[in-house]
Amino acid sequence: MTVGDTTSGAGEEPGQDSSVHATPHHEVDHTVEPTDDPLAIRLEALILGADRRYTPFQAARTAGVSMDLASRFWRAMGFADIGQAKALTEADVLALRRLAGLVEAGLLSEPMAIQVARSTGQTTARLAEWQIDSFLEGLTEPPEPGMTRTEVTYPLIELLLPELQEFLVYVWRRQLAAATGRVVQAADDEEMVDRRLAVGFADLVGFTRLTRRLEEEELGELVESFETTAADLVAAHGGRLIKTLGDEVLFAADDAGTAAEIALRLIEAMSQDETMPALRVGIAFGTVTTRMGDVFGTTVNLASRLTSIAPKDAVLVDGAFAKELVRHGDAPESEAQAAEAVAAAAERARVAEKEGREPDDEPPLPTYRFGLQPMWQRPVRGLGVVEPWLLARRGKTGS
Repeated sequence: MTVGDTTSGAGEEPGQDSSVHATPHHEVDHTVEPTDDPLAIRLEALILGADRRYTPFQAARTAGVSMDLASRFWRAMGFADIGQAKALTEADVLALRRLAGLVEAGLLSEPMAIQVARSTGQTTARLAEWQIDSFLEGLTEPPEPGMTRTEVTYPLIELLLPELQEFLVYVWRRQLAAATGRVVQAADDEEMVDRRLAVGFADLVGFTRLTRRLEEEELGELVESFETTAADLVAAHGGRLIKTLGDEVLFAADDAGTAAEIALRLIEAMSQDETMPALRVGIAFGTVTTRMGDVFGTTVNLASRLTSIAPKDAVLVDGAFAKELVRHGDAPESEAQAAEAVAAAAERARVAEKEGREPDDEPPLPTYRFGLQPMWQRPVRGLGVVEPWLLARRGKTGS
């Protein structure tokens, strides 16, 4: 619900000036423009908890915020241009006061406040769309013949709204606690922004061909199943799902061992589902820039390139990732080294038995979870020559 007019200050109320720059179409949700539909207005009042009372200019003036800053806040949150229609509520005024207050108190810079508004707007916009498209659509099927979906919507939202609101705040607090924990464990201030992470892409092979064969509903079900399985596995094994891209997911983990376990479990889970196409995964380890919940940098680009050259049902990793696995004892430097370790342990056990000593006195045999096989070096566009490693599981691990 942003405005096209960016007049600053609290002077005369602006008119509908057609020369004012409109918000770019891709940055706003034009579905939230004011409507005169009675049910839509009732639903809006129910969800927002207040009636329409202010024009954007009046809301900014009441909040004590310049029209320019209010416009930038609203645009960052993804609200549509509404000119000077009376469509805002007390909640809009309070939101402006809170953001502006954080800036005035020096807790946030103005650019950071804009980022907070934008990240919150983008995340909740996607959540709201998902709830309407998937959740409410299924629940608002008429319970009795003759009833329309519209007749069911209002009482259903009335019941769901407080519960969903509490649940949203709970999940947000949990995620905030986890993210804060990761930050305070960073080695230094620089690592809080530019961190060393394992970053992986998991990609469905031949997805484009599938789009030509499957009906839209079947394709949607396949994508939802893939994203759900990936999200569950990534979370269950200590990783973070950064984003989903339909036929591809991007995940990250603080250490190579966690990322390796996630990648192999994804391959295993998808290969057991006959409805799913083959999967391929690429992982790289290195410095990553994090911003607004996303990750950027050469490490991310390398993981993406490794995914594109990975064989079906296989995981390719870069040299830095392989070294991390070896350094932490999750994989041997080579199969020859692993064989030598086994032979040495067997010889120690033989000598101990001959000398009448307990085998427990001997150092334990290394237990490697993963194996690494070097692949041919090859040039990768934009990244030079890389030496990928094929990651595999050594033996079985617990669930």
